[in-house]
Amino acid sequence: MTQAIHTTMTASLADVQRDPLQTLAAGEGGAVAVFDQNTPAFYMIPAEAFEALLDRIEDAELNRLADARQGQTIIPVSLDDL
Repeated sequence: MTQAIHTTMTASLADVQRDPLQTLAAGEGGAVAVFDQNTPAFYMIPAEAFEALLDRIEDAELNRLADARQGQTIIPVSLDDL
């Protein structure tokens, strides 16, 4: 069975078990596809890349909400009224 690999760096599960931080560093800030018996098992990504990914997902969700609300009537509210 063929599968798409979404990284340029790959490693074996044995590499990760031997030295996980060095394996992650080999990705040079990008994801590392980890293989178990020649099958992709999971992807390792640095914390900074994961946080950036979550930010992009949040931005996309906020854009979707803004687009859904476009054209709705805006009701002005004073902070004193709250």
